[in-house]
Amino acid sequence: MSSWSAALDRCGISDPSLRRDYGMQRALARRFAPAEYMTVRLLLPAPLRPSVFTAVAFMHETDERIDSGDPSDRRAALRAWDQEVTAALGHEGAVEQPMLRALADTARRHPVLAARVRAFLDGAPAEAAWTGFDTESDFQAYVDSYSLPALMLTASLFEPPSPGDALKFEAGCRTLIEAMQRIDFLADLSEDVAQGRVGVPRDALARHGLKTGDLARREGGHLPAVERLVTEQARLAGAGLDGCGDLPDLAESGHRPFLDTLIAVQRLRLRAVERKGAGLLAHGARPETLATLRLLMRAYRSARRQRRASS
Repeated sequence: MSSWSAALDRCGISDPSLRRDYGMQRALARRFAPAEYMTVRLLLPAPLRPSVFTAVAFMHETDERIDSGDPSDRRAALRAWDQEVTAALGHEGAVEQPMLRALADTARRHPVLAARVRAFLDGAPAEAAWTGFDTESDFQAYVDSYSLPALMLTASLFEPPSPGDALKFEAGCRTLIEAMQRIDFLADLSEDVAQGRVGVPRDALARHGLKTGDLARREGGHLPAVERLVTEQARLAGAGLDGCGDLPDLAESGHRPFLDTLIAVQRLRLRAVERKGAGLLAHGARPETLATLRLLMRAYRSARRQRRASS
C-alpha cells in the first residue's frame, strides 16, 4: 500500500500548495465516506487516489450546500456554487477554494472529468428542489438526473476506453447507483422524516396503507406496514446489486477489486437496513464496523496476491 506522498509523486503533483489542497480533499473524503475512503485507499492504484478523493469530496461538498434549507435558498446556493466551479475549471482568474484548485488540476490530468462535472451540476437542480417523490417514476428520474452523474464523477476516472464497453459500464453504474440510492433513503429515513421529506415514493407508501406523516411516529399499529415497506424496498435494492455483478469485469484488471468491494460494501449496508426494519423510524442503519473492516482486508489481501502473481 503506497503512502499518500508517494501517490502524489506518481501523479506528478509536486507543487507544495497543490499537494496541501489534495491532502484536504483526502481528509474530507475520509470524513464524508469512511468505508468508501478505505476501499479507495486499499484497492485503487495509487495514481488514481488523489483524483478519486477530490471527486468524492467535491460531490459531497455540493450535496452539503444544496441539501438543506428552503428550496429557494438551496437553488440560490447551487447557482453560486455552479459559477465558482465553472470559473475554476475554465481557469478564469485566481481560485480561492482548495477544493476547486484540486478539482481543476484533476480535470487537467483527466479531461473526461470536466464534462462529468458539468453533467453533475446540470442535474443538481433535482436535488436542490427535492422534497420527496410522488411516484416510482419520479424516483427514477432523480436517479438519472442527479444520482448517476454524481457516481460518474468518480467512476468515469476508470471507465473502460472502448466506447462500447464504456456504454455498458455506465449502464452498470446506473443499476448500481439506483440500488445505492434506495439503500441511502432507507438508512436515512429518520433523518429525512425530521426534515419533512422521505426518499421512498409516496405511491410505495400508499401500497402499504402509509402516509409520510406516519413515518414520524416511532410507535403504533403502523409498524408492521413499515416493516413490509422496508422489505419491499430492500428487495428492490438487492435485485439491483445482483444486476450489476458483471460491472467489474468491464473495467481494467487493476480496478476490478475496488468495484467488487464497492458492491460488497453495499450488500453490508443493505443487510444493516434489513435488520433494522421499522426501527429505521428511530435510528439510521450502518453496517458493523468490524464486518466492513474484515471485508476490506480480505479484498486487499486478495488483490495483493493477484498483483504479485501477475508481476
